[in-house]
Amino acid sequence: MADAARKIDENGPAYREAPSNIEAEQALLGAILVNNDAYYIVHDFLKPEHFHEPLHREIFGKASEMIRMGKIANPVTIKTFMAANDRVGDITIAQYLARLAAEATTIINAADYGRGIYDLALRRSLIRIGEEMVNDAFDAPLDLEPKKQIEESERKLFELAETGRYDGGFQAFSDAMALAIEMAGAAKDRDGGLSGISSGIREMDRRMGGLQPSDLIILAGRPAMGKTSLATNIAFNIASAYEPAEQADGSFKAKNGGVVAFFSLEMSAEQLATRIISEQSEVSSSKIRRGNITDAEYAKLVACTEMMQRAPLYIDQTGGISIAQLSARARRLKRQRGLDVMVIDYVQLMQGSSKKSDNRVQEITEITTGLKALAKELSVPIIALSQLSRQVESREDKRPQLSDLRESGSIEQDADVVLFVYRDEYYLQNKEPKAGTEEHLKWQQQMNESRGKAEVIIAKQRHGPTGTIPLAFQAEFTRFTDLAEESHLPERF
Repeated sequence: MADAARKIDENGPAYREAPSNIEAEQALLGAILVNNDAYYIVHDFLKPEHFHEPLHREIFGKASEMIRMGKIANPVTIKTFMAANDRVGDITIAQYLARLAAEATTIINAADYGRGIYDLALRRSLIRIGEEMVNDAFDAPLDLEPKKQIEESERKLFELAETGRYDGGFQAFSDAMALAIEMAGAAKDRDGGLSGISSGIREMDRRMGGLQPSDLIILAGRPAMGKTSLATNIAFNIASAYEPAEQADGSFKAKNGGVVAFFSLEMSAEQLATRIISEQSEVSSSKIRRGNITDAEYAKLVACTEMMQRAPLYIDQTGGISIAQLSARARRLKRQRGLDVMVIDYVQLMQGSSKKSDNRVQEITEITTGLKALAKELSVPIIALSQLSRQVESREDKRPQLSDLRESGSIEQDADVVLFVYRDEYYLQNKEPKAGTEEHLKWQQQMNESRGKAEVIIAKQRHGPTGTIPLAFQAEFTRFTDLAEESHLPERF
């Protein structure tokens, strides 16, 4: 069957060459050698590897390097960096460079030539991916499921769509520096002067500089601490602040806020929406669920939802999703509608890609490593919620530590930032002494001090300091906000 499928139609061509346009490559190189300004017309999207002819790759690479260093790139200056003994047919490299420059006419068409070369390079990459798909499908090993091949092919196509090339390897330090300067410029122009995306919580942004692209942020806490509430607060703050800015190529990028993907493995989309509506409308979620709301509160809910419908917040409620499925859906969303932040609630409910789950620690390691790789691939911050082990409850001081993370080795290692949510009020209200005693008075004082307050503990941060962020928590609306600063409080006598 395979042999029959591989047969070539006798009437068709026995061999098809990869699409290329050597004349366009020659014309563009000639224009650059005559007038170096032509390089700046194409430098933001065209790279040496987009040229089909290896010699043209070398010439463009050398010219690019010289022009970026402020030197003149022409046949005379470039030939000293090329192999003197190499020949192109019956002429030397130096003569070939001179001919390219002599036959160049104008730089007016440089952009068209550059775009044509780039598009042909993309088509060659598509052909290569297609050939790999066909070969893998024909000669697939027994343990390779078709679904896995689809996910891998989708990953390759996504990389091609996002970066314009399908390869890995080294990146020049000059390119990395250019990206760093671009990030600094974006931070300067962004509201609040943050290098990352604003979480909508001022004190958290001040400590972290916003949510940084490519970061894996672990948000952990014991049950009832409010980690899901904090995640939904941040997700909606980012989505509601979304402000797109058009790029030079006609695409859109978030100037402020962003498009958010929320993977809710624990709650349904309806439950999550109810929480967010409660937070924003200040109507208790328990009253909404019971239908125990007044006409005024209902009108408030309707007005609030009309405003919220415009927010680019997308919810996936698939329970027990695998890291491979999650990655595929995130790539698809970014390609179709854009993606700036991901939230996963929560890590321990995810599955690894292998069906053998004898070793849960190993499976969690695969998940966290996969999430970190996905954050880098998509260049978005990923907020992944995590449970804490019960050993917290056995200590006198219930504030979490890094060692409290369940299956903590890989989570702590792969995370760029680890945040713990802690509310002293929750533990105090369960330890009420007998009324009228001295201990009860002391307890009452502690309750008054901790009521409506929460802490977000930065236990690990690769880009900045650790510490504790005090926040206000409104339990009836499950909402976290900044605490009022002393300087902004009314005078007390």
